[in-house]
Amino acid sequence: MLTSLLVALGLLQAPAPPAPAPEPPVEVAPGLHLIRGAVVPGRGPDGNTILLEAPEGLVVVDTGRHQYHSDAILAVAAARKRPIAAIVNTHWHLDHASGNGRLKAAFPGARVYTTRAVERAIGPGGFLTRDLDRLRARIDAPDTPALMKDEMRIFVATMDQRETLRPDVPVERSGPVRLAGRPLDLRVTDGAVTDADVWFYDAATKVAVLGDLVTVPVPYFETACPDRWTAALDEVWATPFETAIPGHGRPLTRTQFDAYRTSLKAFVACARSERPAPACGSEWTANLAVLIGDDAERRKNVAAGIEYYVKYLRDGGGKSPDCRAR
Repeated sequence: MLTSLLVALGLLQAPAPPAPAPEPPVEVAPGLHLIRGAVVPGRGPDGNTILLEAPEGLVVVDTGRHQYHSDAILAVAAARKRPIAAIVNTHWHLDHASGNGRLKAAFPGARVYTTRAVERAIGPGGFLTRDLDRLRARIDAPDTPALMKDEMRIFVATMDQRETLRPDVPVERSGPVRLAGRPLDLRVTDGAVTDADVWFYDAATKVAVLGDLVTVPVPYFETACPDRWTAALDEVWATPFETAIPGHGRPLTRTQFDAYRTSLKAFVACARSERPAPACGSEWTANLAVLIGDDAERRKNVAAGIEYYVKYLRDGGGKSPDCRAR
């Protein structure tokens, strides 16, 4: 499981320069800003962050992994002279939640909204704890590259403050809510990327914020229930959104989102068939060309990334070993 954990956390061994600051915030719609997560060779990625203007302050959706990402969030709050009033974690993957502690240290009144799925992930035998002791030991191993040690320390530090990952307000069901005074249509999946994920539709801007229900250019299956995942994408499609914000990647139009939705269904079917893994990879890049583009080297890398999950899903009987759906 240690290998799967490192893959899920994005810990890579290749050397890399220090990570740059994330891109400047972009206003996707009035009162809704995006900080895109940086992807740097040798470092784990940061998930995208959305900041919503609300009557009582800012609603921050996902908080990233690295300090430079949470610093960018705090810089927005400082520039707008607004407190962070609420934090929504779409799911418990640490590239979306490690910044909770830093944001709550700056704004103690900020309340975390997420599902109780995180309790299972950080509890005894959970996905994030089952290899924690072995990971601690590897930090000081002489053959562990320095950059990987740095990424491991970030993971361990987050786990040492795991209370900040738990919900102050558990999100139990789908329905309308008001966060910091802003109305949102909050949705909860019954198994998808994890066993319970949060996404929402903002009727005022016609924006859907999806977390890792969409990750471009490759979906992450380490904790996924593929059938529930594709069903969740159908539910998103049924809402009248005009723009969809993925957990990783640029904002999507409805057409681009639909390309991802249909491509994911086709890939899951391919992974459950007897077709060779390279055929599944080629099909993914062809189906998702609208998002991947025509660059041959990028298409090759994307195909290799998705091919990894063919064996992963086949070894798990068509789903992640951590999928809790029956």
